[in-house]
Amino acid sequence: MGSSSLSPREEQKQRVNMKTLEEENKWLKEQLNSYSIIFERSLDAIMIFNQNGEFVEVNEAACKLFEMKKEELIGQKFQIFLSLVPPDILQFQYSMLHKFGSFSDELIIKLKNGKIKHIEFSIKKDAFNNFDLAIMRDISSRKALERERTINEFLFRDVFNRAVDGIVIFDESGRFIDVNPAFCMSLNLDKATLLCLSFQQFIANEYKEDFAKLLCELKKKGTAKGELSLVLFDGTVKMFELTTTSNVYSGFYMAIMRDVTDKKNMEVKLQKSEERFRAIFEQAHEAIIICDNEGNILNANPAASRTFELPLNELVKRNLKDFINYKDKKVKKIVQHFYMAGEIRDELTFHMPNGEDKQLEFTSKRGVVDGHHLTIFRNVSERRKMEKVLRESEQKFRSIFDRAMNGILLWDDQYRIIDVNPIACEIFNASKEQLLHQHVYEFITEKEKNNFYKLLKQCERTGEAYAEMNLSSDDEKPKIVEFSLKREIISGVSMMMLCDVTERKELEERLRKSDTLNVVGELAAGIAHEIRNPMTALKGFIQLLQNSMKEDYSMYFNVITSELQRIESIITEFLILAKPQAVQYKQNDVRKIMKDTIDLLGAQAMMHNVEIIAKYSEDLPLIYCEPNQLKQVFINMLKNAIEVMPKGGTVTVNITQIDEQHIQISITDQGCGIPEDKIKKLGQPFYTTKERGTGLGLMVSYKIIEEHQGEIEVKSQVGVGTTFYITLPTEQEKEEYDELGI
Repeated sequence: MGSSSLSPREEQKQRVNMKTLEEENKWLKEQLNSYSIIFERSLDAIMIFNQNGEFVEVNEAACKLFEMKKEELIGQKFQIFLSLVPPDILQFQYSMLHKFGSFSDELIIKLKNGKIKHIEFSIKKDAFNNFDLAIMRDISSRKALERERTINEFLFRDVFNRAVDGIVIFDESGRFIDVNPAFCMSLNLDKATLLCLSFQQFIANEYKEDFAKLLCELKKKGTAKGELSLVLFDGTVKMFELTTTSNVYSGFYMAIMRDVTDKKNMEVKLQKSEERFRAIFEQAHEAIIICDNEGNILNANPAASRTFELPLNELVKRNLKDFINYKDKKVKKIVQHFYMAGEIRDELTFHMPNGEDKQLEFTSKRGVVDGHHLTIFRNVSERRKMEKVLRESEQKFRSIFDRAMNGILLWDDQYRIIDVNPIACEIFNASKEQLLHQHVYEFITEKEKNNFYKLLKQCERTGEAYAEMNLSSDDEKPKIVEFSLKREIISGVSMMMLCDVTERKELEERLRKSDTLNVVGELAAGIAHEIRNPMTALKGFIQLLQNSMKEDYSMYFNVITSELQRIESIITEFLILAKPQAVQYKQNDVRKIMKDTIDLLGAQAMMHNVEIIAKYSEDLPLIYCEPNQLKQVFINMLKNAIEVMPKGGTVTVNITQIDEQHIQISITDQGCGIPEDKIKKLGQPFYTTKERGTGLGLMVSYKIIEEHQGEIEVKSQVGVGTTFYITLPTEQEKEEYDELGI
């Protein structure tokens, strides 16, 4: 029924359509088969996902990518492999896929077996009726290579920048493409400047041909080594050792350059040093020997041949032990110390082959010449003899220096004391340690410093100078010192001779006073003789006139008689000076003599409103003296004390024992005092500080005390008063002389 309902034409058309459909179906099957083959055989992983992101279909490459069987993979969610991908990255990729329908990117997936893979993917949404198509490729190896290349590039750049040696990238014409900091520092230029330059602009003319040959070798062999001299813009020449490599990248060359300028200079210096050493070794005046550990002489210079009295060819066959007593304790000690310390400096006696003994000073160092020992010898035999003579001379000089009767002081160019003998220490009242290294003028008193500076200046001008100075301070006994200066007695050393002339000056002063007294005595004897005779006549006639005169002229006669008595008193004092008195020295108590004197002058003291206070120490020894003469001294002293206090006051008398051989009597008044310049003149003939005085009383007192082997010292303060100190010995030296029979 169906066929009858169609016309032949329609049937024909239907048959044609059926045939076409069959052919089209066949083609589709072939295409599907081709796609299936492509799907399965594709090297890239191909996956089809449903709307839930589950695997619907995967090819063999996908199974390899996820390292799972097809049955295990289908139905799994792709999401489980993305645990290492940050959520924000996944969110971004999903949004891009929904927005554009397709998306390509890279991901990290973590497989169920724990492996991690980098993949490159491309995904298309709704590629097959709500199914998504994804194509993935494992790029883990490429990523590893990229990471390794990145690391290598970083390491290369780090090495390039940090390298101590210069590194240069250059082209075939020598133009700089890149340079590291070390090379910039070597050429004293910054990188930007160097990249505009080339090797040829720095190569010295004599090295340009060598550089051209090096480039040719580099192009042929790919590597080349050599040395290159570069001239910097400031004219400095630097020497480099370089190693070059071709085609490091982009066809460029690389050179590693080491600055060996210092090394080359050191080599030159070492060469010159070796030449100098050889010259010194050969020409040295000291003997030089090189030996091994056993002491065998390996080398020696001509001076060693002369010192050891052997030709060089024989000396180098000998052993150092042949010249010394190796069993000697000192030798063993020296050898032991040498091997412990590696060096030694000492002195030994060496026995020469000709029988002569030489004292040699030597310095040895271990292993300084190719592991062998170097020893330098010096013949000090003659020097030791000279030193012995010098030591003996120095001992003689030191003995004379230290035992000299005068002080000796040596000073340097800065006026610092470098040596001083004991007498000089006594004069300056200081120890040697206190004087050494001090300036010479530090121990001069302030009042004499100006005079001492003048003395030093005179010594500088004329080479020598002489002066006398007072080195005592205000509260000390006078000390007069003679200075005799001599400049440059030896180079840099000047000498000062010191002599304490205090006693000599005192003796001279005593002699001068003694001479004066002698003259005064002779004069006094003449005057007394010539005046006393007429005085006797005058006194007699005055008495006759006084008795015969009727009128009362008693006042005039009294004045005349008083003045005649004064003249007679002066004549009596003259006579004391003129001729020795008959004296009898015996043991006496000085307190009794002083008490009798005070009693005698008591009335006069009361008339002048003066009180005399006496203080005596207990257990005072008796003194050997002439009592009447001492009484005369005390009378003179006390009368002077009373007379200098016209308005009254107190005179204090003290008698004390100052040591076992001496006592001291002090008489102190409250008068107007005596200036210092006048104190020195006290005791001189006719010198007095009183208006009507003659000065003879004090002069007589000085003479009496001197005859008693004592001394008088005066201390006074103007406006306060004066004290006379009389020091007397308890026994006279004459007694000692008598005992000795002299």
